[in-house]
Amino acid sequence: MMNALESTSTRPYLVRALHEWCTDNGLTPYIAVLADDSVQVPREYVQNGEIVLNVSFDATSALKLDNDFISFKARFGGVAREIMVPMDRVLAIYARENGQGMAFPVAVPSAEAEAEGDAPPAATGEPAAPEAAPAPRAGMQLVQPTDDGVDSDAPDTDPPPPRRKRPALKVVK
Repeated sequence: MMNALESTSTRPYLVRALHEWCTDNGLTPYIAVLADDSVQVPREYVQNGEIVLNVSFDATSALKLDNDFISFKARFGGVAREIMVPMDRVLAIYARENGQGMAFPVAVPSAEAEAEGDAPPAATGEPAAPEAAPAPRAGMQLVQPTDDGVDSDAPDTDPPPPRRKRPALKVVK
């Protein structure tokens, strides 16, 4: 019998579920990623050790949401890039349009593993308990839906971004 410490992480399953939920509801799934040496992302877009990536099917090609990695091809400034993100470096997945999603705790290596050089140093330099909630991220607000479908915690000052229409061809006779 497998105990909780031996079981696989729930993170990849939750990432896939929220990606599917965003896609099914016409929302744009974004992931916030801890950009350390283990991730393959364009470094010129990394800010404060993090990068936010659009992982919608429209923005990516060959998207794979595996248990260990998220990988895809995408264009950054018109240049095609191969992206590879270890699943344990995903900090959050959320919908661009309404901010609904889920944040994950940052993986903190043990002191023994860090001393042996087997794990990257913690992002903040301060170890946190694995069950501790992640710190709020600048520019990202995760919201909890209410019973009536209205978000009571959302600020009233910022209107939601306008929905962009997809380009369409018009037949002219």
